[in-house]
Amino acid sequence: MGGDFAPQAPVAGALLALAELPAPLELQLVGATAVIESQIAALLAGELSSLAHVRDRLIIVEAPDVIAMTDKPAVALRSRPNSSMVVGIKRVADGLADAFISAGNTGAQMAASTFHLKLNAGLTRPAIGTIFPTANQPVLVLDSGANVDCSPQELVQFARIGATYAQDLLGRSSPSIGLLSIGEEAEKGNAVVKEAHQLLLQSGLNFIGNVEGRDLATGICDRGPIDVVVCDGFVGNVVLKFYEALAPTLIGMVADQAQLDRGTLRRALHQLDADEYGGAPLLGVNGVSIISHGKSSPRAIKNAIRVAQRAYDSDMTAHIRRRLAESVPSHEAPTGSAA
Repeated sequence: MGGDFAPQAPVAGALLALAELPAPLELQLVGATAVIESQIAALLAGELSSLAHVRDRLIIVEAPDVIAMTDKPAVALRSRPNSSMVVGIKRVADGLADAFISAGNTGAQMAASTFHLKLNAGLTRPAIGTIFPTANQPVLVLDSGANVDCSPQELVQFARIGATYAQDLLGRSSPSIGLLSIGEEAEKGNAVVKEAHQLLLQSGLNFIGNVEGRDLATGICDRGPIDVVVCDGFVGNVVLKFYEALAPTLIGMVADQAQLDRGTLRRALHQLDADEYGGAPLLGVNGVSIISHGKSSPRAIKNAIRVAQRAYDSDMTAHIRRRLAESVPSHEAPTGSAA
């Protein structure tokens, strides 16, 4: 029920995903049953009529309430315990589902995931890990929007969970970690970044130092390839939104100047399309919770479902939990909890 194009986009995305994913995998659509049934019927009678054979792998879970995009997360969670967001995440917590995906209110999803799934020991906050396409191999950026303000210790925590993601889902054997700053020198950046730099040097991670915004587009700096970039959620979300706007802007400019077909150019540069990656995992909670963009198309939802499947199949959550337990030294231990 979440997202700018709900319920059409999530329902269509689920049908498209089931057409590609093998049985007996099933998808649960959480929300108002009558609305969902009506949307399924409309899609199968129209543009997705060829997918009628996957209908029996769709399960509807009743959740009468909806958390709006404009709702304050804490208030919404207290006042709408029967919302699709809360009901869906609780199903993961209760072992009734393997993963949760939503294009709804990000703050509410983060709060509900933290409350019901719980944080891994050694963390004070979860982080959103987003895959950024580059001229070389994709780079994981976190946090890309969950936490506006972060402590130096939290940035190091993000580096640890990002390294596990890069190993499990990107296949990087010894992920290189970069700290996003305004210069590559250790003394560049604000007070939080400078302290985080020093902590990362002592972390035992493959920390390659500060990286700059220009390094994101290439996926490489003068010290080698970059696998993970760490920053606070304010900076990460600004960079993410800029990145999302860049590809369609460039495609339009090049198509107009070179008199090329936009569709052809868009397909040629599909790796720059945000829908290609679909959704970003909320890393650090004990379960798979995938956050999709509010403007997610059916294709983006379909790809978010594939991200969720890979995260679950790789047992990424357990790996993060184990590696945090093995590697977090006392100077990174949480000093409090985030509400």
